[in-house]
Amino acid sequence: MSGPTDRLTPRSVRRGAALACVFAGVLMSGAATGSWVEDPEPGGGGWAGRAPEAAGDDGAPRDAGDADRLVSRSGDRWAAAYSPQEYERLRLSLEGEYVGTGIAVSRTSDGRIVVGEVHAGSPAEEAGILPGDEIVTIDGAGLDGGAVTDAVGRLRGSDRPTAAGPGSTVLLGLARGGEQWETEVARARLTAETVTVTREVPGVTRIHVSSFTRGAADQLREAVERVPAGDAVLLDLRGNGGGLLTEAALAASVFLDGGLVATYDVHGDERALHAEPGGDTATPLVVLVDGGTMSSAELLAAALQDRNRAVLVGSRTFGKGTVQMPSEQPDGSVAELTVGHYVTPSGRTVDEERPVEPDLPVGAGEDAEAKARTVLAGLA
Repeated sequence: MSGPTDRLTPRSVRRGAALACVFAGVLMSGAATGSWVEDPEPGGGGWAGRAPEAAGDDGAPRDAGDADRLVSRSGDRWAAAYSPQEYERLRLSLEGEYVGTGIAVSRTSDGRIVVGEVHAGSPAEEAGILPGDEIVTIDGAGLDGGAVTDAVGRLRGSDRPTAAGPGSTVLLGLARGGEQWETEVARARLTAETVTVTREVPGVTRIHVSSFTRGAADQLREAVERVPAGDAVLLDLRGNGGGLLTEAALAASVFLDGGLVATYDVHGDERALHAEPGGDTATPLVVLVDGGTMSSAELLAAALQDRNRAVLVGSRTFGKGTVQMPSEQPDGSVAELTVGHYVTPSGRTVDEERPVEPDLPVGAGEDAEAKARTVLAGLA
């Protein structure tokens, strides 16, 4: 069993739009030009158009009998039930792993499915697939203007009675520059890259963390250590659906020199999360948040705000301060039930009525990143 998570939305929401990446997330159900990835985000409900490939409703037979019955009786809106196979995929996703070809797909405004990203070192990269390539067929069948989640499911083999594993292959029909060809691509167990770094303007390094799977905090620390001298940091938590509480606390350690990150209770037994000493407390820091910032991402944002380490810019967060833990049932199914709530260092409880509010709200039509860079200029 995995440790405590803050994960995401109710089962009905999680399984709705995205149960075709992870771990992780909340997703918007199919924006026309949204990017849908083979990442491991368990969840599904609303974050920036990314679709987890590691866990989800994929048409395969499932039996979460005991867990389903427990969840249905619990009255717990955040509870979820998983068959043994579903939970294994979810566990892998929380470990930052997924089985897939290593490509992300997006749908263009005219309905074509194209490659948005190619995971470094993945089978797709080895096959010579490039961003911008159009996917015309999968295993000989056209996409017929179908949903992006359908393409993702077929890429990872989850449309079969038994989900495809590492070593299985998929035949892709591709088009590039007027040329068409077919290539067979293997599936492999891959490690998700949850941290991306960009430097679009001098003096500001933007670090986006998409979820708090295992290892996300280490990736964040490495990214901060590579920030050029004199740069400020723009930590982008928009669309981050949460993940492991311990990873969020470790992420706080990157910017704090010890101290409290949050307290949480497990069936009334209060526990505390503390930052490790030695974090970067000098680099100017702004955190971007929005309505897709959830759970442990909210915990991190609130901790940095309460500890006066960062200025929060954006819009109010989702408002989910509950903690879930898995419980294996006699038939092997797994019920994930709420065991408590977390509280920020200043004593705030986070919920739908009291989400994390930004220090500097961004109105409709305003450029959040531009406003954040203005704040960073003042901090510097």
